[in-house]
Amino acid sequence: MRLNKYLADSGVSSRRESERIVTSGRVKINGKTITDINIPVNDNDTVSVDGNTVKPIKKQYYIMLHKPKGYITSAKDELGRKTVMQLIDIKARLFPIGRLDYDTEGLLLLTNDGKLANILTHPKHRIGKTYLVRLSGQLSTDSIQQLEKGVIIDGETTQPAIVDIISGDVHNTRLNITIFEGKNHQIKKMFDAVGHQVEFLKRIAIGEIKLGGLTRGTYRDLNKKELEYLNSLK
Repeated sequence: MRLNKYLADSGVSSRRESERIVTSGRVKINGKTITDINIPVNDNDTVSVDGNTVKPIKKQYYIMLHKPKGYITSAKDELGRKTVMQLIDIKARLFPIGRLDYDTEGLLLLTNDGKLANILTHPKHRIGKTYLVRLSGQLSTDSIQQLEKGVIIDGETTQPAIVDIISGDVHNTRLNITIFEGKNHQIKKMFDAVGHQVEFLKRIAIGEIKLGGLTRGTYRDLNKKELEYLNSLK
């Protein structure tokens, strides 16, 4: 088994994040620091991260959290801000799949399944993330077409989005938007590119998994139908 997969299966983080952990020199195999993610690992090896021994996990968790505003999507924070892990009362080592901004609320999945995390976050798999948005001002037809075609943010053109207007007037616009990638502050930057400020942002779906009526700050296990959907992606 490759080292980055071993770490992901151990619940350290997603496979992509595991690669960064390895290359930063935080991983040892049998006491020797390793920076090559392609190093094979077998059952007789002792693997540690930051001095803590890790092993592949047999029980896998799939949790849906309604992240409130005022929490960061991280296990810990150097600035002492509240993290989403403080909302989860589970002893297993879980990690969030993807991110939601500090001032954004909504659906966040947490797991110790590194393979699934990679599938849901990598753009090549085109798993849609749907957001409920309230904007300042009225979104024009031309702006909608730009968003659905792709706008330039940070020097790159976004993938085409799906925009569904709920209501709108000269004061503000409510809509759902689905994107298929996860650039930093992407939704806010996309609307900024067409001249609108995001006033409220809430993720309501990832693929076929929907937030529904889950209360802010609470979480639940994914149900059988949701797990069947996730397994179909693997």
